[in-house]
Amino acid sequence: MPFEPCGIITLTTDFGLVDPFVGIMKGRILGRFPTARIVDLTHGIGPQAVEEAGFWLERSIGYFPAGTVHVAVVDPGVGTARAVLAAPIDGQLLLAPDNGLLAPLAARHTPEGIIRVELPRLERFGIRALSATFHGRDLFAPLAAELARGSCSPEELGDAAGVIVRAPLPVPRRSSEGIEGHVITVDHFGNLITDIEASELASLAHPHVELAELRLPLSRTYADVFPGEYLALVNSFGRLEIARAQSSAAAGLALGRGAAVRVRPGGEPIAGRRA
Repeated sequence: MPFEPCGIITLTTDFGLVDPFVGIMKGRILGRFPTARIVDLTHGIGPQAVEEAGFWLERSIGYFPAGTVHVAVVDPGVGTARAVLAAPIDGQLLLAPDNGLLAPLAARHTPEGIIRVELPRLERFGIRALSATFHGRDLFAPLAAELARGSCSPEELGDAAGVIVRAPLPVPRRSSEGIEGHVITVDHFGNLITDIEASELASLAHPHVELAELRLPLSRTYADVFPGEYLALVNSFGRLEIARAQSSAAAGLALGRGAAVRVRPGGEPIAGRRA
């Protein structure tokens, strides 16, 4: 499906909402495209957590209409020679640094030719003299505005990228003993979301999940256990998640991104309580 802009722009950053960085990006967009419809996908990505941004973006784009421009600025290499990518995927367009952020999308979708943006081609839009530390303001926001209002097509921005940077992420490992994965992100509720897909669990008979000293069966929803108990379930994004009913699993277990998670077939689970 070719990209035809519909006027929607989403923003995904690690900027938070304390500083004015997100507001400034919106100001740059609206200065060029006053009728743009801007959606804050999230600004709560962990600082420099490229893999977390890639996960949420990959799991979110399917809920947006064709023609949406998605801007993702989690950019530890800002100001260096790292490239900027424009990736048309399923009729939508993603703008992001070439630092592994788009790797989850490229693995699960079929990009219609990822473009490596050539900065000299942006000068006709007045995009030049970039700062060394805020390309969200100086490059991504104005370029997103021009693309979203139809001033140019992705193909006009550069040539095919060929290969892109792959994030240095561990991937779930499967063996005769089960599956070993990792926590990839922690949501606002303190739920530990892993890189283990629901489809990987389906082939295990009576699976139980091991994390820290916990050994948990798969539950269906958060109310399946008493308040304060831990549980494992497949969340609404199709990933294995470890939660704590009416509380924070991350705080209770003192765990976060990168924590090891194991899934084993069979066996009797221990209780999900923890002192």
